[in-house]
Amino acid sequence: MSTLLALAAAALFAIGTWLILQRALTRVVIGIGLLSHGANVLMMTSHRRGTPPIHGDGDPGAFSDPLPQAFALTAIVISFGVTAFLLAMAYRSWVLTHDDEVQDDLEDRLIG
Repeated sequence: MSTLLALAAAALFAIGTWLILQRALTRVVIGIGLLSHGANVLMMTSHRRGTPPIHGDGDPGAFSDPLPQAFALTAIVISFGVTAFLLAMAYRSWVLTHDDEVQDDLEDRLIG
C-alpha cells in the first residue's frame, strides 16, 4: 500500500512540475495544487502506523507519530493561502490583459 501511495505522490509531483512550467496562469495554479497534494500524500505515507497517542495506556513505542499529521495540516493551510493569492493574480491579469498567458519581461531578455 505504501508503494502505491509513493507512486501516486511521484505522479502528482511530476504532473504538478510540468504544469508549473507552462505559461498559462490557470495551469500554474493547478500545478501548485497538485504539488501540495503530492506533498500531503508523501507526508501521510511516511508516518508510522500504530495506536493513537491519546487513546490507550500501552507501550509508548507503539504509538503513532502525530508530527506528519501536523505537517500535513500546516501544508494544507499554506497551500490554500498560496492558491488564493495565485487566483487573485490570475484574475487581475485577466482583467488587465484579457489573456491567461504570462508575458515575457523585456528587461530580462536584455540581461540573458
